Amino acid sequence: MKISEILSRKRTISFEFYPPKEEEGIPAVLRSMERLKEFSPDFVSVTYGAGGSTRRFTQDIAVKANEDPDVNVMAHITCVGQSRSQVHNALEDLKAAGIENVIALRGDPPKGETRFQTAPDGFSHATDLMEHIKANFSFGFAGACYPEGHVESRDLETDIEHTKRKVDAGVDFLISQLFYDNTYFYRFLDRVGKAGINVPIIPGVLPFLSTGQIRRFTSLCGATIPTELDARLEKLSDDDDAARALGIEYATEQVRDLWDNGVSGVHFYALNRSYSISRILRNLSLKVER
Repeated sequence: MKISEILSRKRTISFEFYPPKEEEGIPAVLRSMERLKEFSPDFVSVTYGAGGSTRRFTQDIAVKANEDPDVNVMAHITCVGQSRSQVHNALEDLKAAGIENVIALRGDPPKGETRFQTAPDGFSHATDLMEHIKANFSFGFAGACYPEGHVESRDLETDIEHTKRKVDAGVDFLISQLFYDNTYFYRFLDRVGKAGINVPIIPGVLPFLSTGQIRRFTSLCGATIPTELDARLEKLSDDDDAARALGIEYATEQVRDLWDNGVSGVHFYALNRSYSISRILRNLSLKVER
């Protein structure tokens, strides 16, 4: 089922997984999906590896997961390291496997590189990829958005212009990058509303697992760690178990506030783990209430 159809009726809960570095790790990813099925996710997504690596594993996991009639899959597709024909063939394979939804992204540079380089005869921007999908396929498709602005955007106004181009290219909805201060998300909604962007926007939430991990992630994507949270994390820099417990506590309150403020859904970055998300959803009883 197309996710846009679900969003037209209800708020969604969804989970994002990433492919392992080695093929032998695929069953573990599928087991994590299986453990989270009790929460009846409206869809699950499967990312490309960093810089477009492990893209074959992405497709393998997406196709295997989609064989379960209770799982609705959204596969990631990016511009990194692929020609237009390679991207087109990957989309054809997903279509043949019965997958109805994709999220179209430019993608990050490969490890060790600081700037995105367009592949020979490749797509340069997410919008180029989106226009190709719209012209050649019937997928439901999403795009990414950035409550605090993309790290490569000159300013927030420019970032909104890029977001508007994605909507004009045909995306059905947007999923946000992670953030830890909901104020940034609400301000973003105000900006997109003023820009005439009216597609559903789903906030992305990542329950952190350690102090080092979340500081590394936020430094890469430009997200802000609130001062009070950062101080609490500092005290737990040598205690990953306590940091994970704080991540559950913090994300529970973050999602409760988002849900109470009428968001279109919540997209959890699962990091191929199920424990934290299970605890959060049990804390909130969203499975029952939604």
